[in-house]
Amino acid sequence: MANDEALADIFMRVRGSLARLVSSIAPPREIEDIVQETYVRVCQAARQGAIEQPRSFMLRTARNLALDYVKRSESRLSVSLDEELDLGMDLGPATDHTYEVVASREEFAHFCEAVRQLPVQCRRVFVLKKVYGYSQREIARELDISESTVEKHIATGIKRCTLFMLQQRTSDTRAARSAGNGGRP
Repeated sequence: MANDEALADIFMRVRGSLARLVSSIAPPREIEDIVQETYVRVCQAARQGAIEQPRSFMLRTARNLALDYVKRSESRLSVSLDEELDLGMDLGPATDHTYEVVASREEFAHFCEAVRQLPVQCRRVFVLKKVYGYSQREIARELDISESTVEKHIATGIKRCTLFMLQQRTSDTRAARSAGNGGRP
């Protein structure tokens, strides 16, 4: 019983660190669930034997759970995309649909690359706003920065991503024209 109380005390002290660690890996809506699951797993492990470094063990467990969440999400997305492609395999009108799917994925890949090239803090703000729909106030609170800084990061993210996407579209158009002319400019 004393061991459970000691673990609970350590957990309460490192809870903020666990949430920050998980937030760097998993989406914001999953942070609390992963932090809670960390505590459950640590308690289960403690019942099987003593944990030498409980704080480190909790941090490592939280990291592994967050990484597992991301892997499962990627796997579900991959299966979903495969199923979508399998459903459109008849060779009639689906050819246009297939082209649209491929073009859409290519554009999405360009967008992802544009976001990856943003500075770290700008990327965090941009993703929280554009992907997860957080308000500027929520982002400021989550990242412990001012709302005006959030606004500047969003503007920078939009500007840089738009410029990147335009450059990619121009590059893709040139490549398509070059391919259509037998490689001649």
